[in-house]
Amino acid sequence: MALLRCGTLALLFTALAPPAFAADSPISESIAPVATYADLADLTGPAAVVVRAQVRKVAEVEPERAPGLRAGWARLYVEARTEAVLGGRTALGEALRYLVDVPRDSKGKIPKLGKRSVILFARPVTGRPGELQLVAPDAQLPWDAQLESRVRSVLNEFYAPGAPQAISGLREAIHVVGALAGEGETQFFLATVSGDPAAIIVTRTPGSGPRWSVSFSELVESGAPPPARDTLAWYRLACFLPAALPHAANISAAPEDRQAAVRDYRFVREQLGACARLRR
Repeated sequence: MALLRCGTLALLFTALAPPAFAADSPISESIAPVATYADLADLTGPAAVVVRAQVRKVAEVEPERAPGLRAGWARLYVEARTEAVLGGRTALGEALRYLVDVPRDSKGKIPKLGKRSVILFARPVTGRPGELQLVAPDAQLPWDAQLESRVRSVLNEFYAPGAPQAISGLREAIHVVGALAGEGETQFFLATVSGDPAAIIVTRTPGSGPRWSVSFSELVESGAPPPARDTLAWYRLACFLPAALPHAANISAAPEDRQAAVRDYRFVREQLGACARLRR
């Protein structure tokens, strides 16, 4: 999803000043679907600041001044008031201004946002105090207490020391046969954006089912439990590992070992399950 460029944002702020604002409206329909864990992690990762704000004024941007706007959506210029900074290390003032894309309803109308509280995933615009650039055109979610709790939980995972790093690919896979029939271990070495080590291990022993674990450090522990669903470690794997083991990454020499690596990778993918997203 393309991000709004700072230059475009600044141009629109200038072109819209002073805008014809919509009147404040009572709380009504949702302005976005309920977000999955993956949706929240997608927005949290690139955000320099996550803030709860109250919308004060709204003006719709004319379509000719809204490059990249999706059909059936509207681009809005919003003035809001900071209620709380949920995460990030960026200081914010009380007054905020930003652009956001929202879907129109079945009648072509924009959501009523006046006086609503929202959660924004954003970056400050350099040299323009109070202006924010959302990390995605739709990176505004309708606030409620449960959503804020979920967002805070995701933020805590991202900011934790030693947090699992973003996966950029699968470097190598190798299967080693054990001493007993049916015994073996497959190691998958992952590439990370940060360059930090990461690996998945699948072990098989006679008389028991396969077991797997993941490590995001130099220490590889085959006995550790796999990551729980809707955690940062799960997200890094389920949402970014390739669907199938790349042929070039499978470096086992014997054909049967290569087949075992393919089988074990398929097992891990099945265990992880789908990376569900609701944002369109």
